[in-house]
Amino acid sequence: MSHPSDLAIFLTNDLTGISRGRAFPAADLKARMRAGVGWVPANLALTPFGVIGANPFGPLGDLRLQPDKDAVGFDMTGLDGEPDLKAFLCDIVETDGSPWGGCPRGFAKKALGELEREFGLTVKGSFEHEFFLLGDNEIGDAAFTLQDFRSQQEFLGTVIAALTRAGVEPEMILREYGPKQFEVTMKPSRGLAVADRAVILREITRDIARQFGQRACFAPIIDPTSVGSGVHVHFSLETLDGKPVTHDANQPGGISAQVASFIAGVLKHMPALCALTAPSVISYLRLTPHRWSAGYNSYGFRNREASVRICPVDDTPGNDISRQVHLEFRASDATASPYMVLGALLRAGLEGLRAKMSAPPLVEGDPADLSDAELKALNVRRLPDSLSAALAELDADQVVSGWLPAPLRQGYQALKTAEMERVAKLEPQAQCDLYAGYY
Repeated sequence: MSHPSDLAIFLTNDLTGISRGRAFPAADLKARMRAGVGWVPANLALTPFGVIGANPFGPLGDLRLQPDKDAVGFDMTGLDGEPDLKAFLCDIVETDGSPWGGCPRGFAKKALGELEREFGLTVKGSFEHEFFLLGDNEIGDAAFTLQDFRSQQEFLGTVIAALTRAGVEPEMILREYGPKQFEVTMKPSRGLAVADRAVILREITRDIARQFGQRACFAPIIDPTSVGSGVHVHFSLETLDGKPVTHDANQPGGISAQVASFIAGVLKHMPALCALTAPSVISYLRLTPHRWSAGYNSYGFRNREASVRICPVDDTPGNDISRQVHLEFRASDATASPYMVLGALLRAGLEGLRAKMSAPPLVEGDPADLSDAELKALNVRRLPDSLSAALAELDADQVVSGWLPAPLRQGYQALKTAEMERVAKLEPQAQCDLYAGYY
């Protein structure tokens, strides 16, 4: 039964990977599903720190946050004494309801549409999240321990229950390697739901932690000398009627020639992709060699130093692995919008499919241990080592920069300029501390 004080909220997950929106009385939900709520173009230039960068929109223009016809909603359920909240993931649209070029969710939708129309394919996958649980707790420094898990079992179980109610289909939750670090994974979904569910998982996990008096921090790194948190995108391709097309036992790594072309496109454009998938200053404290993150644009079979990894499967005799075989894109973190990550990954892969690129070579071991000549022979290069270098790669790669409609390009440039200026004089630990307060 609804309560007069119940609220609903319409959200956009913006270019910083932060969900923002406007709330209203839940009693008005039916009307708002048709009308949306107002939004402002200049909001696209919001930095993670809540300041709007200098942008071409200024005080002009009006937009709406509008749920689409499939109306992706989820409940943020309060513990005893906490209110519930009904949330909806929205597109940013013009006031007449037409798409706006600055919408991150629209960016992913367009890429999915091109993959479907041109190749009859869609993506199946899920975002794997690591996070730090900060606050007054009993978590020790020993990785994967039952003791640390038990110390937070009530919180972790509440997260799983809330994600289940939200339709996210959680798969696993565990104490991870880093100090106070945990990981939560979801079962795979298809199409736009792959990114939608990533947004929902982050917001629900943060909210449950808040209700427990703690903070779930999804920043890519909180200590420059320690372990970081990635957002790994597990994905495969399949036909629109659900037939898997990723596996071919007769091809290198067991990956079909078609999907290998997709991967080749990703690797070719990965230096520029980093500006969209690892888009914070501190992303590059994590995205370095020897961290099991992604220091090079390499492709590997079950190799955690590869930026695109062929993942393990249950290949005991008698198992059909065709639906299990998938890839993992490792050069991303939670300072990026899942919609931008998914859209950029698909668009790079589309370039490979269109050109029918040859399968990239599989790299064994750590690419950082190879000589320059060996790297050149494998067509492997070091990924950018800073956000400014990644943005330069984005500017230089006319294919990738050409994917961004003018509002996205202008808003992104504005907020990244302001973001870099904000942290430029801070030492790495102070940078980490600042970002941790917002993610």
